[in-house]
Amino acid sequence: MSKFWSPLVNDLVPYVPGEQPKMANLVKLNTNENPFGPSPKVIEAIQAELNDSLRLYPDPEGEGLRQTIAAYHKVKPEQVFLGNGSDEVLAHIFYGLFQHGEPILFPDITYSFYPVYCGLYNIQSRTVPLTDRFEINPEDYKQPNGGVIFPNPNAPTGRYLGLPHVEGILAANPERVVVVDEAYIDFGGESAITLIDRYPNLLVCQTLSKARSLAGLRVGFAVGHPELIEALNRVKNSFNSYPLDRLALAGAKAAYEDEAWFRTCRDRVISERERVTAALEGLGFEVLPSKANFIFARHGEQSGEALARGLREQGIIVRHFNKPRISGFLRITIGTAGQNDALIEGLRSL
Repeated sequence: MSKFWSPLVNDLVPYVPGEQPKMANLVKLNTNENPFGPSPKVIEAIQAELNDSLRLYPDPEGEGLRQTIAAYHKVKPEQVFLGNGSDEVLAHIFYGLFQHGEPILFPDITYSFYPVYCGLYNIQSRTVPLTDRFEINPEDYKQPNGGVIFPNPNAPTGRYLGLPHVEGILAANPERVVVVDEAYIDFGGESAITLIDRYPNLLVCQTLSKARSLAGLRVGFAVGHPELIEALNRVKNSFNSYPLDRLALAGAKAAYEDEAWFRTCRDRVISERERVTAALEGLGFEVLPSKANFIFARHGEQSGEALARGLREQGIIVRHFNKPRISGFLRITIGTAGQNDALIEGLRSL
């Protein structure tokens, strides 16, 4: 605490990202990064941008990338908004689209950045408890609110809410923005982007960090009605009119242009997810059904904290949340076959 801090800064409780430890021979399964690298075409596109043009500002609207994303998802470019990672996109959403006079709704177990944004922007919120099976109950979102946001698949649980249920939440909140945060949608779910033209209150947020292996480039986007996108652009252009640099724009565009690489890596993650799930269930774990690139698991006899500590002593890092209802769980990123083998053997030894 400093005498120079504003009251806002003094009261903020910042988001705590996953640990990025500097350890040799580490099996790193704690931050949901893709274990497989980006397409070679991404590297080529970035290298092609390493020239004298770096002295120039990038395209503030990212027109080429917006057109590529729009074509991929069968929407119009004016329905696409770009940001420096989906976290920046979410920050603009919270500030520009939620009704600050009423509490917004999100699950009690969810992405922990949501309450941070509420604190930063002085937004009231009301958490909606997941069911006993850690599922979102759409009926619980049929109550007065200033907006609704939830990840799908949810994080850290990995559970997926089918589109008919998403549509039920949209239909129940026609006067409020409903944000579906789809950071992990490519690992087994169906995107709500297909509902955009039927629901002007829907905004879908995605990232290239996970399925496209570009966490290091920081590229995120939102898709929605042009009026919602215009609001985000007004916020962006009052904050940072050049959010994506030339390398990020080029790399992201190339990632979408190599569909074969994307599908191959995604399918490998899904296959490994099913294998790891079966192996952990064989060791006495309860593993929640996951449509993400991670699993959420707890053991009937061992605490989550003890298991995380024991794995760390073996050079294997997973995520443990010491929070109500989920302190017994581990969130485990799906890695390469070799990393997953090390995880399984490490848990077996414990």
